Amino acid sequence: MTPDIKPLVAGNWKMNGERDKLDQLALLAAGLDAELAEKLDLAVCPPATLLYVATTLAEDTPLMVGAQNCHAEVEGAHTGEISAEMISDCEADFCIVGHSERRTDCGETDADVAAKVKACWRADLTAIVCIGETEAQYDAGEAESVLRGQISNSIPDGAEEENTVVAYEPVWAIGTGKTPSPDDIREIHAFIREELAERFGGHGERMTILYGGSVKPSNASELLMIENVDGALVGGASLKAADLLAICEAYRKT
Repeated sequence: MTPDIKPLVAGNWKMNGERDKLDQLALLAAGLDAELAEKLDLAVCPPATLLYVATTLAEDTPLMVGAQNCHAEVEGAHTGEISAEMISDCEADFCIVGHSERRTDCGETDADVAAKVKACWRADLTAIVCIGETEAQYDAGEAESVLRGQISNSIPDGAEEENTVVAYEPVWAIGTGKTPSPDDIREIHAFIREELAERFGGHGERMTILYGGSVKPSNASELLMIENVDGALVGGASLKAADLLAICEAYRKT
């Protein structure tokens, strides 16, 4: 945790969830009581097909909603794509950009991610910018150089704590059950903080940095208390309201 930064827990449903899963959103909204909502922000990023109904269900509750991706352009001949403005029109709050699965499966580059970040800002969305190294890069001792390059090239000038969240996801830990040691996470998050502060000054010092790598109820209390870990980007464990709320409970006694 970082003093004076309100933690954020964001659930990324990925390509999971049809209408019969909307009850999980209702359970999340009901389980996020006023005491817990003062301790942290909670957001869920469902598939685009559920985005508008999710924001409707979350209305008048502390639960926030985000999208998983956007196109860089406002509109045009981009079949199958969704603009940041369309996401904002659904009354969402966040948009994930640069997730490792997008970088790998869709060939997204740092330049593509930076363009999407600007699109989020243009549409008054907070961008959750994902960065992280592969297992091969980690084993080769290249993690810091990879992260430095991603911070430099994926996050445009003008990033502030109000419009940008950074999510560190060691690619080799996503969905594998593998987790870096607390010391490794502490060291990497300290490095990310230093890079952000050097690039963006005070804004970088106050920017939220999430950890995203197999976060689950059984390890949340340990991982989320690490210095400069200001919350989590949660994958599989966010599909069940009980699990995501259990992760949030790590903050109740802080």
